[in-house]
Amino acid sequence: MSSPNHNSEAVAEALDALDRGVEPSRLILRDAVRALLTELSHRAPGRSVEVRIPPFGAIQCVAGPRHTRGTPPNVVETDPTTWLLVASGRLAWSDAVHDGRVRASGIRTDISEFLPLVE
Repeated sequence: MSSPNHNSEAVAEALDALDRGVEPSRLILRDAVRALLTELSHRAPGRSVEVRIPPFGAIQCVAGPRHTRGTPPNVVETDPTTWLLVASGRLAWSDAVHDGRVRASGIRTDISEFLPLVE
């Protein structure tokens, strides 16, 4: 991968903590979420899907019709820990959606083709 975000120290620290069953610090979690959202925006440029990881970040990505006003028609939302697990391939996209850990509404919200963002 060409982006430096996949090698972010915060991503590595957060994933290491999760692998050990420990909650990452808020600062590390925030930085890791933002680094992985940046990586997704590089892999899936566009503005047709909004990916929200409250309270740390949101991006628009995926090629297609651009959204400019009101509630976007294509929204992916999850918590920071689930985002790290999905973005790293530790949790399958389909499982996270099926279990309700990822809420994806809209016809363009299956972003599994861009995952995992880090290995």
